[in-house]
Amino acid sequence: MQPRFVGRLGLADAVTVGNAMLGFLAAFVATTNAPLAARIVLLAAVADGLDGVVARKRGGTPAGPYLDSLADVASFGVAPAMLIASRAADAWTLADRPLLYALGLLLPAVYVAMAVTRLGLYTAYDSDASETKGTPSTLAATILSAGVLAGFVGPLLLVALSGVLAGLMVTQITYPDLHPQDAIVMGVVQGLAILLRGRPGEVFAFALLFLALAYLTLGPRFYWTG
Repeated sequence: MQPRFVGRLGLADAVTVGNAMLGFLAAFVATTNAPLAARIVLLAAVADGLDGVVARKRGGTPAGPYLDSLADVASFGVAPAMLIASRAADAWTLADRPLLYALGLLLPAVYVAMAVTRLGLYTAYDSDASETKGTPSTLAATILSAGVLAGFVGPLLLVALSGVLAGLMVTQITYPDLHPQDAIVMGVVQGLAILLRGRPGEVFAFALLFLALAYLTLGPRFYWTG
């Protein structure tokens, strides 16, 4: 007896499922190797963009939007939250810094909750539109992961940033889709941040963080959509 998905899912869906697997790997690694976990999250973001390209070229399936949101919960909700919570647990203990320790667990948990909420709303209302309301979960995860790889964003700032991004994911702020040429530029910078080590890797991680923050803050108002 063949699996139910045979003949019902396409190549784009396979890429999406791979994205979910990367999310699990990132969450697992986050407790022992934060830079590697951050790289895996960024790789999942590349896969998230790739499945859209494949769907446009080869066609999608009715299950595609649902699989995409489910995979994004793992890769851009749970995995970044685990990364931030692990960094916080390494920096503070319940005995020495109880308030910071609690915030280091609570805000990432809120981040997951808001990512799930945002992705559910996106699937229901925005998946066929050229813009979306609320900060995309992929963008939020990219900012957090690039911050880890850039090497100068400490645990307190990361925890605070996860709380800010959690709130932004469920706002009414409208974000237009990136133009293909801009997505390619982001993808190249992201790929180099993943592949390179040492100082070069930190430089490209900072460049990715700069580009992502620029889109976060300026995109809703100034990004050209014509």
